[in-house]
Amino acid sequence: MRRRSRALDVALALAVALVSSLTVLVEVPPAGDLTVAARLVTGLPAAVAMLFRRRHPLWLAAAAALDTATVGEVSVPVPFAAYAVARYGPLGRRRWVALGTAGAVTVAPWQFDAPEEGVNNVVGVVMLFVLPAVVGAWVRTRAELLVALRERAERAEREQAALAREAVLEERARITREMHDVVGHRVSLMVLHAGAIDMAAADAERVRRLAGQLQDTGRRSLEELRQLLGLLSDDGDAPLAPQPTLDDVAGLVADARNAGLPVTLHRLGPDRQLDPTVGRTAYRVVQEALTNAGKHAPGGEVTVTLETGDGELAVRVVNRRATRPAAALPSGGLGLIGLRERVRTVGGTLRAEPRLDGGFAVEAVMPG
Repeated sequence: MRRRSRALDVALALAVALVSSLTVLVEVPPAGDLTVAARLVTGLPAAVAMLFRRRHPLWLAAAAALDTATVGEVSVPVPFAAYAVARYGPLGRRRWVALGTAGAVTVAPWQFDAPEEGVNNVVGVVMLFVLPAVVGAWVRTRAELLVALRERAERAEREQAALAREAVLEERARITREMHDVVGHRVSLMVLHAGAIDMAAADAERVRRLAGQLQDTGRRSLEELRQLLGLLSDDGDAPLAPQPTLDDVAGLVADARNAGLPVTLHRLGPDRQLDPTVGRTAYRVVQEALTNAGKHAPGGEVTVTLETGDGELAVRVVNRRATRPAAALPSGGLGLIGLRERVRTVGGTLRAEPRLDGGFAVEAVMPG
């Protein structure tokens, strides 16, 4: 594109030089030698200035005005100068000053001998100066508008791509939290079951019962893991279980109790319908707290309290200090961080801190 523009400028410069020279040389009646020399001296620089009309349009305007003043009529470079100043000239006052000065020189009111001459001259200036300037200003405005629209489209595309990346990252974080909550909890229950089996080795009936519960917990863990992997792989055949609610906390507590965790559940306040997201978040809070209690404080009593008050739901999980050594289970330290994010998303607050008696307390307060 730049090469084509350069070739066009060279062609226009040669055309202006040729026309200006021929206009002077074939003038009838012939002009004197000094007049011809003067016109060539002013016409040829205007032709050279055509080469730089894009970068330095004011040079071309000055050369065209000088050539017009020398010739005594509208010279050949004038339309090109008017277009170049309007199209490529500097913004603001300098452009209008240049156009006004060149226009005044082109009109040349000091040469008017009769009103008819003035009218004819003004009409010629409108056609050869004003009209090219208007066209140049229109082309410039159109080009600036296209650039602005292109930048806006590119910015919108970048913002859309950023939103898409953010959505992907949020979905990955959500699935990661789900895997941590579900799989981590099930594995912790399996460890508790295994510990209970070891402690009940002398009671064959209890061992069989605990082994069945361990097997059932492992099976459910695999099913939930398959569901989460199905979300990651976009597998439409992967079975999807319903999301847990506040009513499912009782089953969660029962599973933990069957695994050997001494846990009790208390529900306080009126029983009313809650937002599903709040109920699911409360379930995850209890799930993570029970997982941590079984992992870090085995044997310690755990109390789960669900209290529905005036427009809010309070979830408290308090465990006492461990009564036997904790199992060496890996921990990524992301459980409570994920919980805080979950609770904050629904407009609630979360506190998780050790107690003076050596236990640990997790409390979440959410609107509901």
